[in-house]
Amino acid sequence: MLTLEKRPQPSQFWSYAAPLVAVVLTMIAGAALFATLGTPPIEALSKIFWEPLFGKFNFFYLPQLLVKGAPLVAIALGLSLGFKAGIWNIGAEGQYIIGALCGAAVGLAFYPMEARWLIFPLMLIAGAFGGFAWAMIPGILRVKFNTNEILVSLMLVYVAEQLLASMALGLMKNPEGMGFPGSRNLSQYASSSSWIDQGYGMHWGVVIALIAVIFAYILFSKHILGFQIKLAGQAPRAAAFSGVNPTRLVLFCLGTSGALAGLAGLTEVSGPSGLVSIDFNVGYGFTAIIVAFLGRLNPIGILLAGGLMALTYIGGDVAQSSLGLPGAAIQVFQGMLLFFLLAVDVLTNYRVRMARGATA
Repeated sequence: MLTLEKRPQPSQFWSYAAPLVAVVLTMIAGAALFATLGTPPIEALSKIFWEPLFGKFNFFYLPQLLVKGAPLVAIALGLSLGFKAGIWNIGAEGQYIIGALCGAAVGLAFYPMEARWLIFPLMLIAGAFGGFAWAMIPGILRVKFNTNEILVSLMLVYVAEQLLASMALGLMKNPEGMGFPGSRNLSQYASSSSWIDQGYGMHWGVVIALIAVIFAYILFSKHILGFQIKLAGQAPRAAAFSGVNPTRLVLFCLGTSGALAGLAGLTEVSGPSGLVSIDFNVGYGFTAIIVAFLGRLNPIGILLAGGLMALTYIGGDVAQSSLGLPGAAIQVFQGMLLFFLLAVDVLTNYRVRMARGATA
């Protein structure tokens, strides 16, 4: 029978090969899923992976890949800090929502003033602070009372969703909206895309994500703090003996991931979304977890993984409109990626052996 044998040290080959194998297995399983739904599997996969990149409308889809990928990359980079240190922030979706609400509140407070040069930087600060403050709740509870940050951060997502609904129906509701839920259109006077949009919806979230990639790369490869983060995750006892302050590390990792998630939320609400609505959040905070692990918690890998996941979003929309695929099927397809990644990732630390049956 087959057994798993612990490797003396993690396999470098499978560390890099696991994401590629997971993508291939996801495509195979996705093809089977699409065939079950009565959709030609090859055509469905072509619409998802080929059409946005090389189709006749790729001039429109390619900028959208950056727009869709930017919040995923920014949030995943923040999550990777904690994941490397063994600090599990699962509530980035809530921090994304609160960052959007705080930034939108600043923008709406200045209505109808149209001084973008003043309003948008203030919105950025408010968005980052909102996400930071929301992430500090599980951070402080962990360092003070040793609570589980996984449960606390996850439960706070549902609190944030209720606050979002309350704001869209209450304090932030557009008084000129004829009773419809949702705020004023922020893109009219405080848009994150007002300085760089060339008709494709580009916004400053793309720039922020690229800057975050550069800083994260420098942090992990050149800075002592990056070394301490990796040491805390790989050898906690060695980190304690080397003088790493666990309280400071927890607060830094959670606070930074919260701030990046908040910035992603703010650039989304002031750019592609344009307003605070009940269904503003679309699961970027949870999808970013897949992006972080698919990118091996490496800044460059996360950038590539964010592009791949954005491709499934854009291609999924194309497949839905042209082939009639249900949106739930695309979500299942995306979830398969994390499932197969976790399954194949076992081979990084274990090797498969054929064991003989026990003898009498």
